[in-house]
Amino acid sequence: MRITVDDICRYPVKGLAADHLDAVTLAIGRTLPFDRHWAILHAASKVDPVAPTWARKQEFLMLAKDEKLAQLGISFDEETATLTITRKGKSVSRGRLDDVTGRMVLQTFLSGFMPQGPRGNPRIVEAAAEQQFTDVPDPFVSLINLASVADIERVARAPVDPQRFRGNFYLKGAPAWAESEWVGRKLEIGEAVLEVVEPIERCAATEVNPETGARDINLPLTLRRGFGHINCGIYARVTAAGRVAAGDELRVV
Repeated sequence: MRITVDDICRYPVKGLAADHLDAVTLAIGRTLPFDRHWAILHAASKVDPVAPTWARKQEFLMLAKDEKLAQLGISFDEETATLTITRKGKSVSRGRLDDVTGRMVLQTFLSGFMPQGPRGNPRIVEAAAEQQFTDVPDPFVSLINLASVADIERVARAPVDPQRFRGNFYLKGAPAWAESEWVGRKLEIGEAVLEVVEPIERCAATEVNPETGARDINLPLTLRRGFGHINCGIYARVTAAGRVAAGDELRVV
């Protein structure tokens, strides 16, 4: 059994689409660089926009409640921190995320795109150093087994885009649900080493089709009925730094 990395993704702005990478260098105890480094506050958020800290995902725009976000694509330039938002393949807004003016340009588009009300008035905020806006406060990376996703498709009797699970590393070659046996074990992946911490429980965000923005499959219910749990994927902590590239082999220690 040869397990390899099929795709590497990060999400520079929480709730928006993935930035696909050919390779990434992991640091001990850190997420992927720029993963969920920015997030979008809504009008009802209790997070201080001047000095934001980690908060529960309900404080931000997110797919679980704001499925319209799935209609947007992105491209991200790491050197300049420039985010380009696209819709139907066409650029609709561009700005630097590390610049007040750039964020204002992006926010102006998002204000018109998102509905008004308590989840309107979007404001982009940046995480402090050594922090991130991931769903859990710990700086984990996430891994998704594509064979498990295929097994979910079998139960759902419908195609399931792996991007619904918003993972960092998508793996191929492992048997379905093999990752459930990796908790507490170490994974050598490229030059890095990860320690698997826990499975990832799934919420309503996975109901949203990342291509259309429509809620078309109740995946938490599908998981519960088909497998007796609502897990898909695992969280892991980086314990040894190193470069990981698409195609690299993963070894379970």
